[in-house]
Formats: sequence, structure tokens, C-alpha cells
Amino acid sequence: QVQLVESGGGLVQAGGSLRLSCVVSGRTSSSLFMGWFRQAPGKEREFVAHIRRSTGSTMYADSVRGRFSISKDNAKNTMYLQMNSLKPDDTAVYYCAADSIISSANTKDPARYDYWGQGTQVTVSS
Repeated sequence: QVQLVESGGGLVQAGGSLRLSCVVSGRTSSSLFMGWFRQAPGKEREFVAHIRRSTGSTMYADSVRGRFSISKDNAKNTMYLQMNSLKPDDTAVYYCAADSIISSANTKDPARYDYWGQGTQVTVSS
């Protein structure tokens, strides 16, 4: 079983920064990718960024590339999302997620991911 717990959300003005954390526990060795997704009211959950556990390679949605940075600290079993130059359009509930080795969906597809955190609210004011 894999457990994910996000933290670090809050209210920030446009142009500001936040750092989200995701503490991971359980049998994470079965996971290939970990990622961040977000969901705004009335919208579908969308891909933000992911990182390959074995290599550290990263991928970003076009909307956040150059502003957000995903990273991990294996010693702390923690994944991070550093969010800079925040925009009001970034307002959403942010979720961290982990897939499994047997997952076949695209790495940007929420359906690929088997384990999810509870979400943390990020609100960006103009």
C-alpha cells in the first residue's frame, strides 16, 4: 500500500511562489512515475508535472513549464513542486500521485495513477 500526503498550499498573490510537498510512504518501489495534478472548480483534473522515480527525468505541462519545478528527495521520501511566478489561472486543488509498474495509460493521464493524496488548495489572487 502507498500513502501520499500533500502540504504547502495556501493563498498567494500573483507573481508569488509556493512550494508543495508530498510525503510518500508504503511500497513505492512498485511506482515508475510520480506526478502533480490539479483540478479547478468545474474542470477536469489536469496534468501539471511528473518525475520518473528511477532516473529523475521530468516532464511539465506547457502551461507551467519554466515556472514550476518538480523534484524529489529520496532520503526524506518526499516529492516537491516549486511554483514560481504564480498566476490566477494556477488556482486549483493540487494533488500528488503515484502510478504502478503495470499501468499502461499515458504518463500524463490521471487514469494511470493508482495512488493519490488528499489534495492541497492553492489560491492565487490578482
